[in-house]
Amino acid sequence: MKTIDTIIFDLGGVLIDWNPEYVYLDVFNGDREKMQWFFDNVCTSDWNENQDAGYPMQKATEERIALFPEHEELIRMFYGRWEDMLGEAIHGTVDILKKLIDNPSYKVVALTNWSHETFPIALERFDFLHWFEGIIVSGEEKTRKPFPEIYELTLERFDIKGENSIFIDDNLRNVKAAEALGINGIHFEAPEALANELNTYSIHI
Repeated sequence: MKTIDTIIFDLGGVLIDWNPEYVYLDVFNGDREKMQWFFDNVCTSDWNENQDAGYPMQKATEERIALFPEHEELIRMFYGRWEDMLGEAIHGTVDILKKLIDNPSYKVVALTNWSHETFPIALERFDFLHWFEGIIVSGEEKTRKPFPEIYELTLERFDIKGENSIFIDDNLRNVKAAEALGINGIHFEAPEALANELNTYSIHI
């Protein structure tokens, strides 16, 4: 059995609920098909992830409007109403986080794909973000998951050995990238399942 001494948490989708549907489903009058077309073709996840890697949101917005001028109002909403896309804490995971933080056997840090422009909003809203020993924010580092550099940076900055750590993320792509570097991975789906998976590493929640 591997000795685990460090837990690395993703934030969005694991500890914090974030979903652009909270804005756009109402804007599209409940028409999920039209909303999905907009996400697939205009304000795409790839486009948003570019800002997670440090690209300026205003510049990204203007460039997208130049490509899709007929959707200007909808495009400006993406970051103009970003705070409305930020949901509540995922309380079951926060409870797990608290138990790990309180256990002196573990170092607990976070690695998140998040724009440096919007992360201060989350820091102000969610007290538990201040519990971590440290947080790697992709926008501040000008790179993001799943690129190897950001995992290597996390290991180096916090003096972590990959084989002695667990990385928890709701995006399987990001988990696999961590595992390729020798970090143990857990694909997050629900707090209860996370507690069960941690138990397989003899981490009892």
